[in-house]
Amino acid sequence: MMDSLEKEEKVLVQKHLISLLENNEIDAFREEFLEMHTYDQGQFFEELDESLRFALYEMLSPEEMAGIFENVEIREEEYQDLLSEMHPTFAADMLAEMSTDDAVDVLNELDKEQVASYLTIMDEEAADEIKELLHYEEYTAGSLMTTEFVAIRANQTVRSAMQILRREAPEAETIYYIFVIDEEKHLVGVISLRDLIVADEETMISEVMNERVVSVSVAQDQEEVARTMRDYNFLALPVVDFQRHLLGIITVDDVIDVIDEEASDDYSKLAGISDVDDTINNNPLNAAKKRLPWLVILLFLGMMTASLIGQFEDTLNQVAILAIFIPLIGGMAGNTGTQALAVAVRGLATGEIQEESKVKLLMREAATGMITGGSCGVLVMLVVYVWQGDLILGALVGISVFATLIIATLAGAFIPLLMHRFKIDPAVASGPFITTINDLISILIYFGLATAFMSYLK
Repeated sequence: MMDSLEKEEKVLVQKHLISLLENNEIDAFREEFLEMHTYDQGQFFEELDESLRFALYEMLSPEEMAGIFENVEIREEEYQDLLSEMHPTFAADMLAEMSTDDAVDVLNELDKEQVASYLTIMDEEAADEIKELLHYEEYTAGSLMTTEFVAIRANQTVRSAMQILRREAPEAETIYYIFVIDEEKHLVGVISLRDLIVADEETMISEVMNERVVSVSVAQDQEEVARTMRDYNFLALPVVDFQRHLLGIITVDDVIDVIDEEASDDYSKLAGISDVDDTINNNPLNAAKKRLPWLVILLFLGMMTASLIGQFEDTLNQVAILAIFIPLIGGMAGNTGTQALAVAVRGLATGEIQEESKVKLLMREAATGMITGGSCGVLVMLVVYVWQGDLILGALVGISVFATLIIATLAGAFIPLLMHRFKIDPAVASGPFITTINDLISILIYFGLATAFMSYLK
């Protein structure tokens, strides 16, 4: 009930603001709009058509627009269209007012000529900060970090550190952790804002700082950064080069975005979709283009399955009832393979599966396959015997299910591990891919056993 009321209230507020925009009531619009949280401002912006967005650009400053742009949830390719709607100087000033890491994320989606153009127009200091981050490879700690942080020296007093903090805090992304550097800008310690406030003013920073600092390398993959942040429950994480010079910090809000992005990406790949941007807003043609590559691959694999069944045509002609159980065995193989796949991909993604635990995982999955295969095999053997009155046929189907589930479970766990070994994203070993591979295996086992025991079947 409460959620419904809140939604209705948001709709009413949105309609009122649109009315103010359409009637060019600048003062009234600014007063109400700027009282909203920047996330709600971003949500409002996403609902506007082009003409209303033009009106919004006229009413807001680049700094105010920067807060909105940091909170919009749009596809990456849409940034270029939105920026092209703005006057180049307005767009450049807006990018300069954004957090450096957010501005870099936007610029990474533009053509090099456009990036160069905006950096030329932009304030020189802001442009230099952005250039520092632009050369880092995407999806690394360097591309995530911001250079807007507070650093203090180990050889200064708490009083002088507080003066620096008061001066630089307005521009910093976070001040809950203050990182400590030496004369050569090496990271040597960290102190929390609380400890800094309660410490005696004449105390040296080196006496109250914590020298055991967890940091990440500038080239480290963003997934590893996210795991480190999660494991230590940090709000910010320092980024260093190979000589431990402090280059920047990564804040928890950026890591949340990474976790969401990686989870969406893995989910899409597990579903056999090649692009995480295949959303309900995509038109059918674009959606089909993103899904076709996997479907074409699976089509050819399916043809292999059909061809394999054709090799056992004589067996089918002699004992036609065998065809009844093909979907059963194939479906069981696909399901158990997908279960093992999900466990393996999740373990690799979260870092739970390390090099030394891969053999342990395979052994566990083999044992799991034997237990589930044995249970299902005995059950299906009894059902087939009662249904068809043929113990040999029941035993054949039961043994096929038993063997298939063991192999399918192992395949579901082994294929992601193999891909991970060759530096391929294990999520691309998608559910449909595993299902089709296990179809081939299950058909080979089933008809191989049927052919071998043909003389015993009725």
